Amino acid sequence: MTAQRALSASGTRGAARPALGAVLVVVSGAMFAVNGTVSKLVLRAGMDPLQLTTLRSTCAFIGLLVLTLALNPRRLRFTRRELPLLLGYGLSGFLLVPLLYFISISRLPVGIALLFEYTAPLLVALWARFGQRQPVRARLWIGLSLSLAGLAGVAEIWGDLRLDPVGIVAGLGAAALLAVYYVVGTRGAARRDPVSLTCLAYGTAALAGAAVRPWWHFPTHLLSAESGGLPVWLLCCYVVILGSITPYLLLTVALQHLPPTSTGIIGMVEPVFASAVAWLALGEALTPVQLGGAALILTGVVLAETARTAVPEAVPELPPT
Repeated sequence: MTAQRALSASGTRGAARPALGAVLVVVSGAMFAVNGTVSKLVLRAGMDPLQLTTLRSTCAFIGLLVLTLALNPRRLRFTRRELPLLLGYGLSGFLLVPLLYFISISRLPVGIALLFEYTAPLLVALWARFGQRQPVRARLWIGLSLSLAGLAGVAEIWGDLRLDPVGIVAGLGAAALLAVYYVVGTRGAARRDPVSLTCLAYGTAALAGAAVRPWWHFPTHLLSAESGGLPVWLLCCYVVILGSITPYLLLTVALQHLPPTSTGIIGMVEPVFASAVAWLALGEALTPVQLGGAALILTGVVLAETARTAVPEAVPELPPT
């Protein structure tokens, strides 16, 4: 999703290498894309969306905590004034967005669920126009129209609705909360380095998830089961290491070499890859109409990404799913 300027772990920038940045964004997008199919296999094994969200948040928090402690433990300090921001950032982006995304992919094809979530930049652009009174280019309205038409095509709203209504609502809810994550995170990313910010956000999500669904209710027996011919424990390792921590770190490096708009547009490979992986691994083929709708959505999002005349100095650096 929309990836924006972030500070490096050392707080400095070297010489920009756009080609390297583009490669890192594509690789991270591919890892995030595979994560959708892997997560769906875990859900099919019997783990519910909240349990998977809590597992992912807790393990990612531990991994980033170790990394931050190794680099600079002082970056984990925060003040009482930062608590509302950290709570809002962590609960919206790292608990509720993944939770709704997992609900959506459990009921919809992975590629379609991700497309619904990918409309978040449109909502951010609309917030900038009407909530913050920022000027926008006319292409925003073209992008909005294309995306709405694309959503209608993906959902095939004419005749009998073929997609699960709960999955659609969950996907659109994930988009709305992802937009909140971007808006709230703008302030946090301007004050903190991205590694410590994301570490604390994952920690917030982990605590909230454990409070709602305590760990002693976690179905540990599922870890020894199989789904899609692979052990669930191995699939969960992918979700945490290669589906969360590693692509995040790759994006953090990439954002030192590419401007925000370029990173966001290149990141559009994620839903394309996700649809392809889900088709190969799960047999989730999209109809020609849905493929056309997907193209319209992505085109509309690109127009929205480039519609704002003023770009915030720092915004969240990665999609939380």
